[in-house]
Amino acid sequence: MDIEEFYDADPRRRTSAELQFGMDWRDAHGRRYELNWVAETGELYVMQDELPPVWNDPFGDFVVFGVDPKDLRVRIVKRVRSEQDLQRMLDGWEEAMAEDDSVAWLVDRLRSFPSS
Repeated sequence: MDIEEFYDADPRRRTSAELQFGMDWRDAHGRRYELNWVAETGELYVMQDELPPVWNDPFGDFVVFGVDPKDLRVRIVKRVRSEQDLQRMLDGWEEAMAEDDSVAWLVDRLRSFPSS
């Protein structure tokens, strides 16, 4: 679903406090993800960019077109009851996000902690 469909599906999402845990998570293919947690629902979700189209113009430059918000796909990856549990689960995320294929670290962390 896109980001608007995500917020429309549960009105609590629009009014809830939301914590962001980085906007530059990358998978092995270079696709970018943003990680957020909705306090009211306990939903930890990723917002995934589609790879932007790249065009090599006639002058030798590469042109990257902007991302349309409808192309931002949202996926709930885990439910986490409390901010304390979330902080413990994601401890070290800032350093991990800077690594190549940082999404692999995130997936490993999500699997390591039981759902709440």
